[in-house]
Amino acid sequence: MALITNTITRYDATRAVREDLSGFVYNIAPTETPGMSNFGRDKANQTFFEWQTDGLATAANTPVVEGDDVAGATDVRAPTNRVNNYTQINRKVITVTGTLEAVDKAGMKSYLAYELSKASSEMKRDMETAVMGTQIGVAGSNSVARKTAGLGAWIVTNFSAGAGTGAPPVMSGGAGNGTPSTAYVAGTPRAFTEALFKTAIQGVWTQGGNPKVAFMNASQKLIFSTFVGIATRYRDVAPGKQAEIIGASDSYVSDFGNVDIIVDRFMPVSIVYIGDPEYVSLAYLRPMNTQVMAQTADGQKRMIICEWGLRVKSQYSWAAIADLT
Repeated sequence: MALITNTITRYDATRAVREDLSGFVYNIAPTETPGMSNFGRDKANQTFFEWQTDGLATAANTPVVEGDDVAGATDVRAPTNRVNNYTQINRKVITVTGTLEAVDKAGMKSYLAYELSKASSEMKRDMETAVMGTQIGVAGSNSVARKTAGLGAWIVTNFSAGAGTGAPPVMSGGAGNGTPSTAYVAGTPRAFTEALFKTAIQGVWTQGGNPKVAFMNASQKLIFSTFVGIATRYRDVAPGKQAEIIGASDSYVSDFGNVDIIVDRFMPVSIVYIGDPEYVSLAYLRPMNTQVMAQTADGQKRMIICEWGLRVKSQYSWAAIADLT
């Protein structure tokens, strides 16, 4: 069929047609920070903050003779360990012109408020990446930024590396003292297996910890869900209801207790952490806050800033499985 001569169509009246712009801005970028959400919060009073760790003597059956004289007898007592970390500064700076704030906008009333909200979520993601990472502590200088040691740099005793040159992180003071100062050495890549997972759980328990959670990236979670120990899954279905297909597991019943599985988008893909979140906290020197910057032009400037560090109260309470393909 053909148009009637001189018929005006939508293609002709382009200047008269109003735009159809949605009043919503869609953003599916993930904002969950499960590590920070599960760990505690406390206070740092210096950029270099310290704490002590201790333990008990190895259990042994040591009976003594009846009436034994204790004169001159002294048990060997190990001193406490002194560990430390540095705070680091994270920030986001936003500047919006006066004109942009004044004009009519779609999807928002204030562009400045919109960008501040977005920047706050970005800050949390940046911090989560540091918390769940393997970076070592850096003291910093006038030209080098301080860095707080991430969770992966603290796990020394229960660190499982791949074959070859693989080695755990090193503390600056040796024997559980000081700051994580040498990053782990990557070994031969290997597959994530149930045997590795069970050994890590046992390692935490043997050292006195209670493994409650396991953090892993999506690729390792897919592998975890194929483990034989959790291959069979059932759920009661009410009469008249349709059954569900269950293809994943959110917990693991081990010989040493239940371990909840938490998927974290912002942690290294090649590492799995298992441990007790009670023994990790974020120490804030300056909690996240928004500061109004001096106005030197036709616009508004804001800075979101936070100074914080990671406190791992006992590295024995955690295990790491590294070099996973």
